[in-house]
Amino acid sequence: MLSEPALPILYRDGHLVAFLKPSGMLVHRGWARDRLTAVDLAAAALGARVYPVHRLDRGTSGVLLFALSSEVAAATQLLFRRALVAKTYLALVRDTAPPSGVIDHPVPNEEHGPRVDATTDFTRLWVGDHASLLEARPHTGRLHQVRRHMKHIRHPVVGDANYGDGKVNRYHRDRYGLARLALHAWHISLPHPIHGVPLAVHAQLPPDLALPFTSLGIPPELWATAPRESRP
Repeated sequence: MLSEPALPILYRDGHLVAFLKPSGMLVHRGWARDRLTAVDLAAAALGARVYPVHRLDRGTSGVLLFALSSEVAAATQLLFRRALVAKTYLALVRDTAPPSGVIDHPVPNEEHGPRVDATTDFTRLWVGDHASLLEARPHTGRLHQVRRHMKHIRHPVVGDANYGDGKVNRYHRDRYGLARLALHAWHISLPHPIHGVPLAVHAQLPPDLALPFTSLGIPPELWATAPRESRP
């Protein structure tokens, strides 16, 4: 029996449901054998099978979208493949990042797989104590894409144990209480896979990011509402 609290529901209709995934939780079993995953908790919350249509890294929080049937899952995944889904992340990265940019750098699409084309654009929202807050928009859905791309431009995500800077991670943990990956799936928008009406889902920052951001002095108006441009 599941004892953990249900995932917060951000959106639900007869075909799709979006949850707020916390940092530290796997979407589904694959490389690890966690006792519970987001798929388990989502199915328990709805009392029905759910079908994940995209993935978030274990350390990433934010919008996680599921389909309620295999047919809707296939239709939604087709939208992702056709680049009709717009995803926006908030990322706290090391040092002073450029004001904006486009990262076009191939990365693997699966563990130990070949590198494939990958593109992410970003806008800097804030600069502070050895860190910058970015709005990152991946245009492809490769494995660890935002994290790999931030490392590629030498501004790794704070709290990233795999691609980041251990000294910077420890500094932000000890000084600001940031004890997780500082990457949040902030917003997702797409044409609904059944009727085509535009759908947008926004996930506010959870306390384990909001509190450190406040301690860092990042103005809440930068992260407390949906991004300005959030359409497919």
